[in-house]
Amino acid sequence: MRALLVAALLLAGNALAHKPSDSYLTIRVEGTGVRGQWDIALRDLEFAIGLDADGNGEITWRELKAKRAVIEAYALSRFKIFSDEESCALVPTDFLVDEHSDGAYAVLRFGADCGSRAPGMIEVAYGLFFDLDPTHRGLLRFERGGAAHAAVLSPERPRMAMRAGESSRLAQFFDYLREGVWHIWIGFDHILFLLSLLLPSVLVLKDRRWQATVHLRDTFWDVLKVVTAFTIAHSITLSLAALSVIALPSRLVESTIALSVVLAALNNLKPLVAERRWAVAFAFGLIHGFGFASVLGDLGLPQGALLLALVGFNLGVELGQLAIVCAFLPLAYALRDSWFYRRVVFAGGSAVIALLASVWLTERVFNLKLL
Repeated sequence: MRALLVAALLLAGNALAHKPSDSYLTIRVEGTGVRGQWDIALRDLEFAIGLDADGNGEITWRELKAKRAVIEAYALSRFKIFSDEESCALVPTDFLVDEHSDGAYAVLRFGADCGSRAPGMIEVAYGLFFDLDPTHRGLLRFERGGAAHAAVLSPERPRMAMRAGESSRLAQFFDYLREGVWHIWIGFDHILFLLSLLLPSVLVLKDRRWQATVHLRDTFWDVLKVVTAFTIAHSITLSLAALSVIALPSRLVESTIALSVVLAALNNLKPLVAERRWAVAFAFGLIHGFGFASVLGDLGLPQGALLLALVGFNLGVELGQLAIVCAFLPLAYALRDSWFYRRVVFAGGSAVIALLASVWLTERVFNLKLL
């Protein structure tokens, strides 16, 4: 029965296009002992070292077991634990497979020999996949004495030190704020949805034709309404989903997000909703909030600082979103009366966005990999 379950997990479909590369690392200190579990996506390992021996596009449990020593050597050579500045010897103890929302993961369990004394300070140094994918993140959970501390390891912040009894809530707040900014910047479907709503903000529909706005204040209020509606909507569902009040299937959420991008872009080419785009932003913003929540769930909400983490991540999303608006709007307003903006940026850009989002929609609905 276990073999059948493992096979089903390994043959699960491709990751959703929206999901960035992450690994999940848990370290527990119990007395003088240090134990860990590390979940690493098979798709990332396949890209880095190759797992599919027969090249048939499927990774079996037999193929994965055959690569166990290679996987452990590859991963543990890119990860170090220090106890009071002394390096700990990492020893693999078990090798499993598990399913996450975006596919199958290899599970490496290990012990760390840090000597006979109880560690005072634990420091980790993380470098998995950073040479292959600078967007990769290591999502760390550190447990000691009944307390838990969550952190995000990245190429910009590859080391993390944790002292006995220390858990800085302010540091966790800024970790989650940073990840909120980062997520909106690499969440291309969110960005394209927002841009699809912003493209008409410097235009006005008259006699079924888009024309340049006359006054900056009209553009300002239009953008303010759209961005505020989107912010309120996704903040509501992000909070509800992160607190486990509401849960929706990941594929449904990601497919609907792609659909929202298609519809927003097509509305620019053949406008059905011109004056109340803020209502469109609010309606689909509710779905986008579930997408943000899936990322926040993967990061892990620290129970001791749940509210701070939630606020930090949401504020980070807003700051990232504001940066996009501030970069786009002045340029769009300056070019609004030009042929280049109306034909190339507005019409051409909307068509390209609709086409790309249609591909995402097909991938997510039918669990395919087209791009």
